[in-house]
Amino acid sequence: MTYCVAVKLNAGMVFLSDSRTNAGLDQISTFRKMIVYEKPGDRFMCLLSAGNLSVSQSVREILQVEQLQDVDGGEPITIWNARSMFDAARVLGAAVRHVYERDGESLQRAGVEFNVSMIFGGQIQGEGMRLFQIYSAGNFIEATSETPFFQVGESKYGKPVLDRVIAPETPLDEAAKCVLVSMDSTLKSNLSVGLPLDLVVYEANQLQSDKITCIDNDNPYFRMLHNTWGQKLREVFDSIEDPTWDDAHTDVPLLTKGARNQPLKKISNAREKLI
Repeated sequence: MTYCVAVKLNAGMVFLSDSRTNAGLDQISTFRKMIVYEKPGDRFMCLLSAGNLSVSQSVREILQVEQLQDVDGGEPITIWNARSMFDAARVLGAAVRHVYERDGESLQRAGVEFNVSMIFGGQIQGEGMRLFQIYSAGNFIEATSETPFFQVGESKYGKPVLDRVIAPETPLDEAAKCVLVSMDSTLKSNLSVGLPLDLVVYEANQLQSDKITCIDNDNPYFRMLHNTWGQKLREVFDSIEDPTWDDAHTDVPLLTKGARNQPLKKISNAREKLI
């Protein structure tokens, strides 16, 4: 399993991925799930992948040379000459379908699902930043101001903090901190996600990024974040009043009279009915 997350903000974009691949309890390996395509001053693109490793590696390889016919009769469209991120995402979708046409039937005969999920985002000169999620069929959706982040892989543990913090106006450094907390929560709850992590922060309209780092067990910031987040969560939890079940005074009673919904009915013998 894996966990990848990408966020699109007014100020830029943040990408984060783990590197664990799990093919069984005794087959845990490290493979990077992120790749950056950059032509400084012209385009910056980042690709994150989850799912079947053989499929995602093949897609990444084919993406380098995949071409789409230009309906206007120009040269074939690639990720290196696409005039928009939408066209670049179309090229990626074509690469996914290319791999499916080549390997899908053989995988099915072997009882292996053609499974790949990808996040693809960045900026091409002449347009704003865009972020897409690509599915196994090669189709995709685009992030909006209402949904400014995408996750693929083991996403459920890291989603609550993203929902509470991330908004288009969130500063880049705060968003980077948030996605790292999201990853830490996932690492805590799921052994199929693991270090090292790849983190990329892209500033809007720069068309390149030097804020690229690999985070392992010895990274001081991530160790601090892990310890602080756990400690602060415990402090907040302890500060919340326990539920009161007796007549003791409280401003926030758990048992209330006249509530619209009544407590669960107890069945005391075989003749009683639920309804």
